[in-house]
This record gives sequence, C-alpha cells and structure tokens, in this order.
Amino acid sequence: MSQSGKATQRRIARLLRRCLEDGHSVEIDGLGIFRPGGERGFEFLPNTKPKVFMAYVEEDLPQVERLYQQLADGGFDPWLDKKKLLPGQNWPRSIEQTIGVSDFFLACFSERAAAKRGHFNAELRYALDCAARLPLDEIYFIPARLNACEVPARITQAIQYVDLFPDWEQGVDRILSAMRRQMKRRRLNELRLAG
Repeated sequence: MSQSGKATQRRIARLLRRCLEDGHSVEIDGLGIFRPGGERGFEFLPNTKPKVFMAYVEEDLPQVERLYQQLADGGFDPWLDKKKLLPGQNWPRSIEQTIGVSDFFLACFSERAAAKRGHFNAELRYALDCAARLPLDEIYFIPARLNACEVPARITQAIQYVDLFPDWEQGVDRILSAMRRQMKRRRLNELRLAG
C-alpha cells in the first residue's frame, strides 16, 4: 500500500474513533455499523443482509421508494442512489462498484424507463455483464415491471420478469421469494464446498 493510502487509513481511523468517543454511531455502507459500547469502547454490527441494487428512472422514484422499503422490511439491504450516495461522491464509480458487489440487481421498468436514454440503460448493460459471469442457474438480474411496458428483448430472451401491477403485493412477494430461494441455494452450496 502506498504512503498516501496508509495516511488515508489513519485519517479514517481517527475520524471513526472521534465519532465513537462523541457517542455517535458510524455506518460504513456494505460493511456494517460501529457504535459506542462493548469491551473495547465500541462494538461492530456487521451488515449480513443481502444487498439489492435498484435501477430506475427518476420519474418512477415514488414507486421505487415504496419497493425499497418493502425490500428492507423483508430482510434485504436495498441500495438506492437517492438514499446512499453522499454529496461530492463520484457517483458513476460508486454505482458501478455497488452493482458489482450486490447480491441482486433489481431493474424497475416502466413506460417512462423504456422511452429514456442514459444512466438507467448503462446500469442495465453493466448488470447484464456481471450476470454473464455467474453460473447459469443463479438468480441475480430481476426485471420488475411497474406498469404495462416493454422489457428489452435482450433481457426477456433469457430472464423472466415480474409484474408489480395490477397486484403490487403479489409482485413484491414473488421478488422476495426468488431472492430468498437464491440466498438459500448459495448457503447450501457454500456448505457443500466447505464440507
């Protein structure tokens, strides 16, 4: 590690310690929460919830925020740019990194999303590239339709989508069920490999 990297680590450690000494908790996205208390003056609560990257267009934000809350209530760690990106953060790099380490990519399609160009489509392409590196039977890329719209043929040729209309709750239940089933399969595969 370079000298500047070590200096940055020391600054972060000092900042973390100062926050804990002042009685504040510190959340590090994707890692967990450090909070005051415990034998060493702090305790660490790791984030073990599966991470779900949520791709959408700005016009669909109210529906996506509703879905975000239901995923969180369902035991997942949804990632939404409006809630996770910090001021001044390099957002294209953060989004790409988050897609790459997420357990699931939830693509929220709508009539508005189908008509737009830009970041949503770039996120879809990158996630499809990430999915291509996974075993064929892995569930990673989950297309969800917010309303009656077309899902690109490149996606529908290989991946089943779910409708969140006319029955929103049934659609959310299907998403949660698919993700839970996949997480169970991953745990079983890890146990087989370990034993």
